[in-house]
Amino acid sequence: MRRIVIDADHPSADAIAVAVDVLRAGGVVAFPTDTLYGLAVDPRRRDAVERLFALKGRDATVAVPLVASSLEQAVLAADFGEAERHAAASFWPGPLSIVAPANASIAREALGGQTTVAIRVPAHEIARALARALGFPITATSANRSGEPAVDSADAVAIALADVDALVDGGRAPGGAPSTIISFDDTRPVLVREGAVSWDRVIKSLR
Repeated sequence: MRRIVIDADHPSADAIAVAVDVLRAGGVVAFPTDTLYGLAVDPRRRDAVERLFALKGRDATVAVPLVASSLEQAVLAADFGEAERHAAASFWPGPLSIVAPANASIAREALGGQTTVAIRVPAHEIARALARALGFPITATSANRSGEPAVDSADAVAIALADVDALVDGGRAPGGAPSTIISFDDTRPVLVREGAVSWDRVIKSLR
């Protein structure tokens, strides 16, 4: 494992470039988000997605979420209609993931047999910088083996997943609940998973 120590508020471009080189080579990178630590691969690479699933021991039928650097980048990976764009404008950057039809460039293995993907723009400089430098959204499934507790520190990642290719150490993540996930039935929001953003707040904001 290569450990890359980085300032969470002002991530070094050189340090980010080291991590992105790992992603471009098909490797798995652990990194902090605005909730917990996540695992990044390039979701367009089948080999990288398969390595991610093997490392986590993840069921192949369970899709992986993505994070993007901006709404403009998010739409490279998913088809956003007016309702999805409105939700994104209301809650991004932040812990609200939006399910939308996946772009054909996403490896099918990342979708768990479905045709949609959950994506968000996190309120965390390192997470956004990684996606921005790659030029495409990255995966952000929790940095733990499936069935084990999610973690909020680089040291905990190093213990739980010693075989990740690179660990971006940006200090302790905020922790708490994972992102809330929503989808849309036409223009009506549907709760997929309640998390850091309350469902009541979503409903009130999207009226």
